Amino acid sequence: MYVTLKDGIHDPQGKAVKDALSVLGFNGVEQVRVGKYFELDIAETSLETAGPLVNGMCDQLLANTVIEKYRYELIEK
Repeated sequence: MYVTLKDGIHDPQGKAVKDALSVLGFNGVEQVRVGKYFELDIAETSLETAGPLVNGMCDQLLANTVIEKYRYELIEK
C-alpha cells in the first residue's frame, strides 16, 4: 500500500529532496512528494474479506487520514 500526503498538505521532506536534487544539478524537477510504502502478507484467503481488513489497518494505524491518503492493491497468492 502507498500512503501519501493529501493534496494541499505541505510536504517539507519532499521540498528538501527537491532542493537537494537541484543542488545536484537535476533542475527539471518541479515537485517531490514523499510517502510511505508497505507490503503486508495476511492470512485472509478471500479478497472480499481482505479489503475491509486492510482498510481498517490503514484507517486505524498505517495512515493519518486527516492529512494522508492511501491506496492499495490486493494480490491473491
